[in-house]
Amino acid sequence: MGVLGTMARHLDTIIGPGVMLLYPLYASMRAIESPSTLDDQQWLTYWVLYSFITLFELSTHRILCWFPIWPYMKLVFCAWLVLPMFNGAAYIYENFVRQYIKNIGSYGGSNYPEEYKKVLHMMTLDARKAVERYIDRYGADAFERVIRVAEKEAKKH
Repeated sequence: MGVLGTMARHLDTIIGPGVMLLYPLYASMRAIESPSTLDDQQWLTYWVLYSFITLFELSTHRILCWFPIWPYMKLVFCAWLVLPMFNGAAYIYENFVRQYIKNIGSYGGSNYPEEYKKVLHMMTLDARKAVERYIDRYGADAFERVIRVAEKEAKKH
């Protein structure tokens, strides 16, 4: 077996960092610079899933050491998440995460017009709650007036 046997036994440590960290890091930086949001979705989802895998490993390391195949399973799964021919992270986002986010992420304001929802989505939680309270208290027309005044002020500067 010699060198090839040793390489096969340590495939996860030879290839793993490139597949699980270096390539995703490079692709994430490219996604930040690209105008498309599709690649952002792919790479943000990948990092969330990779974080979950790492947390799982950290909390179950004493059990996982009894399964010598675990590092290879992790490598194959991460390769599926990462490689452009599979885009597994985007698949998981589209088929699992998106439904969950839609169910819990309506911000309690599902009756707001779409442009309000977009603005609310970009705000911090505290700011979003304050705006929602303002709209509930004074109405959408009052919020529109505040927006118009803010736009006029922004044009002055």
